[in-house]
Amino acid sequence: MHNPEPWQQHRAFGSLDWASQTHCVVVVDQTGKVIENFQIEHSASGWKKFREKLQPYGSIPFAIETSQGAAVEQLLEAGMMVYPLNPKSAQAYRERKAPSGVKDDQLDAWSFADALRVDGQGWKALKPEEPLIKELRLLCRDEVTLIEQRSAFIQQLRHALAEYYPAALEAFEDWTSVSAWMFLERFPTPQALAQAGKRKWQNFLHSRRLWGSDQGPRRMEIFARATEFAGSAPTVKAKSLLALSLVQMLFAVEKQLALYRQRIEELFASHPDHDLFGSLPGAGPKIAPRLLSEIGDDRDRFGGDVQALQCLGGTAPVTKRSGKSRHVQKRRACNKHLRHALHLFADQSLSRCVWAERYYQHHRQKDCSHANALRRLAHRWLKIIHKMWMDRTPYDAELHHRNQLQHGSWIFQLKAV
Repeated sequence: MHNPEPWQQHRAFGSLDWASQTHCVVVVDQTGKVIENFQIEHSASGWKKFREKLQPYGSIPFAIETSQGAAVEQLLEAGMMVYPLNPKSAQAYRERKAPSGVKDDQLDAWSFADALRVDGQGWKALKPEEPLIKELRLLCRDEVTLIEQRSAFIQQLRHALAEYYPAALEAFEDWTSVSAWMFLERFPTPQALAQAGKRKWQNFLHSRRLWGSDQGPRRMEIFARATEFAGSAPTVKAKSLLALSLVQMLFAVEKQLALYRQRIEELFASHPDHDLFGSLPGAGPKIAPRLLSEIGDDRDRFGGDVQALQCLGGTAPVTKRSGKSRHVQKRRACNKHLRHALHLFADQSLSRCVWAERYYQHHRQKDCSHANALRRLAHRWLKIIHKMWMDRTPYDAELHHRNQLQHGSWIFQLKAV
């Protein structure tokens, strides 16, 4: 929120230029004179030194070039009013003080502290988060990181199999499946598969419920010719070891992902906005917690302005004007985690909302790419989510449909594709 009290009432304005090991701290007074300039280590003793040196000034505004992390937490715990700077603004303030482009940590800290003194009246202070929301957001982001790591392992595994065991790739299309990993664990090479024989192949497929209607015979036929096209003996020996190593890592990641999902579900279920985000069609137990954790539960955060939320989510495009030229482009300065969650949600809503599917197809027919059409749909969804969020009301498909008809929404004038 913007600062309601007179800005110049503050006796001092600080800034912390953070790093992994040491932080530069600069404090200026109301005239811009530097009254504190020191470094601290990122340790218990370092932050004790910070609190001792800043104690005479009380709670003062502090600028920092991030909105999260250990340094931000320490500033909040020390009672400081934290004002995060985005990288582009930070660069502009650096250039204001050092047009030559020189880079120095103490210069940066001074630049930000003086910028806070001069322009801070219009900046937004970082409010302390509810512990539940913070833990949920960190868990959701780390879950995505683990999923990306799993995808990387699977890609490496597919490359290894292509070199020595093409039959395995042909038999199993979905390598996110635990059954595919278990197959490699049981039959790690084409030779091991051939030696096992048909009875063991059948037992494995039936035990993992992989027989199906025509899938069982198809896989049996692939297994039977596995040794006809395989890697050389040295390649098989080397790459099978890599494949088994990757399989073990995949099992480990999958086990941890299960723990993450359990904890995320517990936290999400205990939050008052659970029913609100859980009502979104297609969000489900994976996407809904991500949306809640990134949007948060602070109703004053966006000042009632849906456009602020759309900018944060990256769905609102950026318009650049110069003279008679006008150029619209993708918004890159946004919350990438929220944008990703919105993209997934918009995609899932296509099969669950008639209006969403028509809206998407309308833009596809106007030569929008799949990603662009989903971005536009997510932009529209955010208007609905913001209204639900502010009113604390779950999504009601029938009510939304009636409102669209009542207001003559152009979406229902479109023919289904």
